Amino acid sequence: MPRTARLVFLVCITLSLLTTAASFAAEPINIGSRLELLVDDTLIDSRSEDVRFELHHPTPREVVFTYDKPWEGSGCGYQSIFKDGDKYRMYYKAWHLNVQEKKFGPANSNFTCYAESDDGIHWKRPDLGLFSFPPGSGNKDNNIVIGKAHRDWMKSAKPDPVHPAVFKDENPACPPDAKYKAILRSRGPHGLLALKSPDGIHWSLMSEEPVITKGAFDSENLAFWDPATKQYRAYWRYFTKGTTDEKNWKPSGLRDIRTATSDDFIHWSEPQDLKYGDAPPEQLYTNQIKPYYRAPHILVGFPTRYVERGWSKSMEQLPEYKHRKMRSSISNRYGMAITEGLFMTSRDGVNFKRWPEAFLRPGIERKDTWNYGHQYIAWQLVETRSDIEGAPDELSLYATEGYWTGEGSKLRRYTMRIDGFVSLNAPLKGGEITTKPITFTGKELKLNFSTSAAGGITVELQTPAGKPIEGFTAADCIELFGDTISRPVSWKKGSDVSSLAGKPVRLKIKLKDADLYSFKFE
Repeated sequence: MPRTARLVFLVCITLSLLTTAASFAAEPINIGSRLELLVDDTLIDSRSEDVRFELHHPTPREVVFTYDKPWEGSGCGYQSIFKDGDKYRMYYKAWHLNVQEKKFGPANSNFTCYAESDDGIHWKRPDLGLFSFPPGSGNKDNNIVIGKAHRDWMKSAKPDPVHPAVFKDENPACPPDAKYKAILRSRGPHGLLALKSPDGIHWSLMSEEPVITKGAFDSENLAFWDPATKQYRAYWRYFTKGTTDEKNWKPSGLRDIRTATSDDFIHWSEPQDLKYGDAPPEQLYTNQIKPYYRAPHILVGFPTRYVERGWSKSMEQLPEYKHRKMRSSISNRYGMAITEGLFMTSRDGVNFKRWPEAFLRPGIERKDTWNYGHQYIAWQLVETRSDIEGAPDELSLYATEGYWTGEGSKLRRYTMRIDGFVSLNAPLKGGEITTKPITFTGKELKLNFSTSAAGGITVELQTPAGKPIEGFTAADCIELFGDTISRPVSWKKGSDVSSLAGKPVRLKIKLKDADLYSFKFE
């Protein structure tokens, strides 16, 4: 072998050994007994070329709500939906888009409204008795929870009820009068207002002035308690170029997302712009970010991708062409922009893995679809019962249809398996992954997985150096097959792994025609 070739060979071998040694010497990741979603490669050291991350898609279900009351209309959306004890709560903007040739006609709708449900499917509007509709009529039989009359809260600001985001505060130190909180856009002074409520119905301001001011805010802006970092976190709209302050509205560049943190919901850190790794730059209309309730150290987001496709034969053949052309007489993008839902995750709140493929496509062409405002995913996920007898609970998410068109927009429910956003998938010929060194607490390793009748999963526990641990080898593992959200891994001597708790180990997982969604030591 020539001397140069020998040197190159020796350098490569040395680098490989150093890399391997560094990997073995790396501080193990302590996952305790928390659930780990397999949505990124944070815990993955290696995977064979036949194993890939696969994005899954929700299944469309029924229309659960039609916004057809006189105080609602075709622009309703920006829903906040969450479970509160035995009750499901929904807050939404009530707004009508009165589209006429080259102009918007008058509309009386400009409210935040409230609905509730016992199952997440059948919703009702309680008569709250707070606001008159029509204004000045004295008739308060409606579900308006925030209205223009709330502008009396402050001397100068103009609260915008059609840009709400509401949540139940999970901060253990939260006072009773602020059990529910909301972010509301202010039309002047420019920024976001902080609201509080003891019951989710009666609201008051937490500050006379906007608490966040650096942004555009012309979208659903939101905030929540982050239990992983023990602080509040907010996400809101900004533009990458141009000026969007109180005196100048000249946005340019891309619609994008910004974040900040707070200890008290009033005083916020300097904002940071989100980063998406190698994902391509795109227009992101909403963000819909929140800690995943089963793994709160992982933030999941369902931003809206906004695409202006331009006029073409395909555009002209999309649903409701005449109405599309009328919308474009006001502004061209109102007729030819298209929106859909994306999926992204983060472990630090700033750096996100964003999937370039659509999570929620517009779907088969039909009335009320393939328009600007379609598939805006509601903020927050809820767990609901499956309609398949004997099946476990599932996740429900909701998205808007009929935006712009008709007398009232609609809300459709979608479902998917618990933890089922992304899986590690391998074909029947098989593949494998090996984790980085981890430490855990618990007695059993449980998997959320799905296989074919011929497929299966085996797990081997190894030392950080990659040596199989006696009694927990692949040969000892009893192959798992089926489709379940939680099943313990067993070896010939049983499922008890407590003898390894607190010790650094690697998981070597072999997959065969299988999807692995999450795992957890319990």
